[in-house]
Amino acid sequence: MMSDGALSQDEIDALLSGVDSSSMGGSSAPAATMAPPPAKVNFDKNALQTFFASTTNALSANLAALTGASVTLTGPQVNAFNRDSFMSSLPDMVTAISANYTSGFPGEHIFILPEETARAIASLMTKEENIQLDDMAMSVIGEVISQMVGTQITAMTDKTKNKSIAAASPVAANVPKATAALPAGDFAVMNYNLNLGDNLSHQMWEILGAGPSADISNGLNGGGQSPVNAQMPGMDMSGMGMQGMQMPGMGMGMQGMGMQMPGMGMQMPGMGMQMPGMGMGGLGTANVQPVQFPNLMQPRLGAHEAGNIGLIMDVSMEMTVELGRTRKLIKEILGMGEGTIIELDKLAGEPVDILVNHKLIAKGEVVVIDENFGVRVTEIVSPMERINDMGYN
Repeated sequence: MMSDGALSQDEIDALLSGVDSSSMGGSSAPAATMAPPPAKVNFDKNALQTFFASTTNALSANLAALTGASVTLTGPQVNAFNRDSFMSSLPDMVTAISANYTSGFPGEHIFILPEETARAIASLMTKEENIQLDDMAMSVIGEVISQMVGTQITAMTDKTKNKSIAAASPVAANVPKATAALPAGDFAVMNYNLNLGDNLSHQMWEILGAGPSADISNGLNGGGQSPVNAQMPGMDMSGMGMQGMQMPGMGMGMQGMGMQMPGMGMQMPGMGMQMPGMGMGGLGTANVQPVQFPNLMQPRLGAHEAGNIGLIMDVSMEMTVELGRTRKLIKEILGMGEGTIIELDKLAGEPVDILVNHKLIAKGEVVVIDENFGVRVTEIVSPMERINDMGYN
């Protein structure tokens, strides 16, 4: 019986789970990634691709510094996807890192790493082999992405002149791809190639929701934010008949609307409407002065404060005597046994250190009192030095 081109429910389920439909009696599907659907999000693909490609050298340098390896990040290729079409390009297990933009171009911003790529990065960072992708590894991955996002935001601020761009602290989780929190609808995907110095080809996907992808590309092309995600700083409302709206500080000027608001800084000549005394600039210029902060200097302990030390005279503190110190390799420590002699860093007859809560307060010599060891104090550290060591300076 000839097929009319439609897939059966079994074949659809098999495709979604990554199973070859040929094993179910259907025709074998090619292994290549499904072509992305026509872009429905309103973003400039070339603007995004050019900008994010310009940051790859700096990102590579950051990754190399963090991992201590020769790292190269190339790309990206930018395309529009929806959840279903993007899922087909992912391995079964992924590390998803949420780093949403909170201001400037607010909205969804996500990184996706294959599980093995995340493991390789965490291993380089911690210098551990066969590392488990536990909470510690996720924290390490989050720190790597945080450094990358910071570099991107710096470049984006310089390019778009939008100084309010900020992102939430990245949160990483290793999850099955079906549970990865992807944006709804269509979104922009930047596909990078990553070389971690292990002669393996790794991938990384950076995802922008519909709002940020449109706003960022618009900003890169010299425009403001789209009306949907517009915020007060730099708001562009030319399409709403309110041209020239400005809000430096709290001043608001709407020349051309015929409205005057002395004291509020909101002028609309011609509408005969006045609202004096609102205190927002305008005809009344605000008296703006820089804030004067005191120097961040911690005061010395004065005579009055020193008198209050009597309040803590009954507090117990740990006193120890240190004969000397040395450093040993782990293999040397594990190899110690009965009869092993450990050479210290002090000479024979040299005064020992007397410590209170691990702070040096005096020096002395070891004596024997009946059957116990003791220490005769031979030198007292100056009171000011003791106070400084105890954290009162």
